[in-house]
Amino acid sequence: MSTPDSRGKSRHRLFLVTAVLVLPGVSIPALALVVSAASRAASPASANSVAASLAGTASLAGTASFARTASFARTASFARTASFARAAAACTSKSHPAVAAALARDMRAARRGRSSTVAVWVADPSAGVTCSLSGSSHFDSASIVKVTILGAVLRKAFDQHRHLTSTEKAQVRAMITRSDNNAASSLWAWLGHAYLQHFLNLAGMRQTILGPGGYWGLTQVTAHDEMLLLRRLLTANTVLTNNLRDYALDLMAQVVPTQRWGVPAGAPRSLTVHVKNGWLPRATHGWRINSIGGFTWSKGWYSIVVLSMDNPTMSYGIATVEAIARAVHRDLNPIVRAVT
Repeated sequence: MSTPDSRGKSRHRLFLVTAVLVLPGVSIPALALVVSAASRAASPASANSVAASLAGTASLAGTASFARTASFARTASFARTASFARAAAACTSKSHPAVAAALARDMRAARRGRSSTVAVWVADPSAGVTCSLSGSSHFDSASIVKVTILGAVLRKAFDQHRHLTSTEKAQVRAMITRSDNNAASSLWAWLGHAYLQHFLNLAGMRQTILGPGGYWGLTQVTAHDEMLLLRRLLTANTVLTNNLRDYALDLMAQVVPTQRWGVPAGAPRSLTVHVKNGWLPRATHGWRINSIGGFTWSKGWYSIVVLSMDNPTMSYGIATVEAIARAVHRDLNPIVRAVT
């Protein structure tokens, strides 16, 4: 059930984990607060100041793309949201059934007593472990969409047979390591919806719906598609070359300390952590707290994505995400010392 890592410690083999929180019956209000993960101590006031800088938000209600986005409130996936808090993840593995059972049990225990709405996806291609909860339901992306933007920038440079320019390098670094909103907006506008959609198609992210106009933070994402995105970064594929994948992962390993909360909680010290977080306060269903990450060592990797909503505060949502992350890391690495 386990293989030795580069330090000779026993750990479970390659696992992919995706957890998502769903927006039950939510329609996007005219004043949509799009907030990046600028610091762990971000307040509703600072969130409002960021939202205020996004001129023209009220016009979203009149756009066709926004109308499609708002229609999610009427979809079956949103109708199921109310039951998520009570649902257990469906975890299976022919080769490691005990690990699958532990993941289902411990992720449910981590959510017990929390008001946060949570969904989870766990997959281990090499060990044959899968664990899913609401994997195809849509949610506001907030700043985790910046990893998609990064992937699209890298792919476009590849299509044009060139390296990134110095300006592009500075923008993607700021966008990923500091979650800079201006850099994200500039790259989003430069890429355009057509090319961003092209990248989604290449990556197989067919459930993702781009945010209307310049509102990248309102992109609708699913656990399934975020899992695919991380897999494109962590394994060899035809979408991104190995050099481009390494470049993206290196940026995610250099995220500033104040933004390294979330899924890194409980990770073994022997792993390299590649993370991107985002948060979004809304008038309905509270704070969305999102965290995605890959965890690599010399012989493999696994990944975790957690998106959440119905959090009364940012810190409450982070606590929910980190409780889930610690449970996952513990089950995948039962005898390896954790970071926290």
